Amino acid sequence: MMKTDRLIKDSVHGDFSLNDFEVRIMDYPQIQRLRRIKQLGFTSLIYPGANHSRFEHSIGTMYLGSKLADHLKLSEYNKRLVRIASMLHDVGHGPFSHASEPILDVKHEELSVRVIKKTSLNDILTEEFDTKEIIDIINGKGELGPIVSGELDVDRMDYLIRDSHYTGVAYGIIDIDRIISNLKLKHYLILDKKGIQAAESALVARYQMYPSVYQHHTTRIINSMFRRCLKEIINQKLIKTKNLYSYDDIDIISLCRNSEGFIKDIITRLDNRNLLKILDSIRLNEFANPQDIFKIKEKTLRKCEEEISEDLKINKEHIIINIPEYPKFSEMKTQVAFGDKLFNLSDISSIVGALKDARFNYPDICLYGPKEEKDKFKKFKLENYMDLPEKPQNKFNTLHTDQLRLFD
Repeated sequence: MMKTDRLIKDSVHGDFSLNDFEVRIMDYPQIQRLRRIKQLGFTSLIYPGANHSRFEHSIGTMYLGSKLADHLKLSEYNKRLVRIASMLHDVGHGPFSHASEPILDVKHEELSVRVIKKTSLNDILTEEFDTKEIIDIINGKGELGPIVSGELDVDRMDYLIRDSHYTGVAYGIIDIDRIISNLKLKHYLILDKKGIQAAESALVARYQMYPSVYQHHTTRIINSMFRRCLKEIINQKLIKTKNLYSYDDIDIISLCRNSEGFIKDIITRLDNRNLLKILDSIRLNEFANPQDIFKIKEKTLRKCEEEISEDLKINKEHIIINIPEYPKFSEMKTQVAFGDKLFNLSDISSIVGALKDARFNYPDICLYGPKEEKDKFKKFKLENYMDLPEKPQNKFNTLHTDQLRLFD
């Protein structure tokens, strides 16, 4: 029987107990830093309530990991292992969470592994665990990996319902209990056919949360501005990228406010919500193969930006071409058990199958720039500067730049 020493009251899941060892881990600086990193980065500029932290999400993931481990009837050791891995899965996240990740050119999971292996956390973890086992779970490896990092994992379950709760957007509400009660572990997580509707709902929720929250058009503008600012910070060697996991949101904001030039300009714009605007856009569903857009290299985009700035005589640092970040929706490959046979969720669910194409309905390639320069873009066509795949194929491309401007 696990001794409980501290009770945490989570705003989403309710009461959750931690044992003495888990409390010691939680009180380490590497975990406490997550209190000062917003789960959704700058999204509070769009949804004022979205001020929840990576710390809260880590506790919520731990709660669900424990709940799923209990349902799967894991051994006591494996239950404790899943709980700790769930708590630590985001320990390497940089400031403002995913807003900073593309600049690092390294996934936060890799940074989490670095924190676990290279910091004082390793000393305490090895008192009770083999840290390689924790790292494998965080990376989705082994039999227990899919619980924390898989297709229907507890990380995803928590952030969907938590982000929905704090933004006030209703799309992320999913039936977690139904999903968990219909999962079983046979080398990997398998969903019983009774859980299909709950899994469909979770996938639809994630699909809807992207245009509504994660890739909301204003969120994309803000993240693009911040990343351009962070890139300049790194270019000026004001911070080291390999140590970014040691900084929090406050560190980066303070550094920016005490800088000069472009860095100071961008953070002042963000502080006062004086954002760049959408000056042109191209919908992804106009292309025959929209997935090809995601293959466009960063250096290609930068070259296009330079050409636009030269032609229109605008500071190139204030011209940003942004390609949306949309996931592959790996949940579509979730294995569903019908008796002794296994099927992919996308093969047996028409709803999930339809999302394969529907995921390209919302995203677009956008050009951002200062609103005071918008008159220069009246006859501008972004596609004239980009070497894009064939188009158009879809006749339902009705929402364009002029309509999006109404929401800015």
